[in-house]
Amino acid sequence: MVLDCFDVAHPALTLTQVARRSGLPVSTARRLIGELCAWGGLELLSDGRYRVGMHLWRVGSLAPRQRDLRESAVPYMHDLYQATQENIQLTVLEDQHALCIEKINSNKSVPTKTHVGGHLPLHATAVGKALLAFAGEDFLRVLLDTRLPRLTAYTITEPGRLVAAMAGVRKGGVAFSLEEMTLGAVSVAAPILKVDGTIRAALGIVAHSHTALDRLVPAVRTAALGIARSMG
Repeated sequence: MVLDCFDVAHPALTLTQVARRSGLPVSTARRLIGELCAWGGLELLSDGRYRVGMHLWRVGSLAPRQRDLRESAVPYMHDLYQATQENIQLTVLEDQHALCIEKINSNKSVPTKTHVGGHLPLHATAVGKALLAFAGEDFLRVLLDTRLPRLTAYTITEPGRLVAAMAGVRKGGVAFSLEEMTLGAVSVAAPILKVDGTIRAALGIVAHSHTALDRLVPAVRTAALGIARSMG
């Protein structure tokens, strides 16, 4: 519960902030934070705030599913970056979000706010749509029962339009986001599928809105297929 308080938007928190975000009494939060600091899961900064400790990072890096995926994907991501000079993202499905587990930033492309460990909306990003399209009808139905935020004037929030868009992703094997999350940014992504056709991850490219995404489709699709084959 204490560790869940920390995320990309809140990498460092005070004791009071941890207590408030976790809903715990301050005394309980202080005790748990002390235990986590002793273990190495949290560390105290000079300004009195706490952040995730290196020991927790080392333990998390041992998770086999994401470690194997990242190790397989990184060479293809670097090849894709060299070929496009655009931002590259690798994401997996986590709850009702796309979790970014690896990325390559390009100083020649559009700036992005995506961080490794950060979440992206499924309905407004290309990687999110690539994950959502292959996550199954039940998962899509649950997502549609929630109120999808309209992030820009171009965000698709209507259930019927989103269902149609997902059918298009499954048919074409590629997903697009046209300024649906951030004005001035567009993206294209391809699913990374397991042998049984279920979703493993999504690989995406984020570029300036004036970029012709059609020319990036073969590259991202080929890289995604290469990652899938390298993982068996």
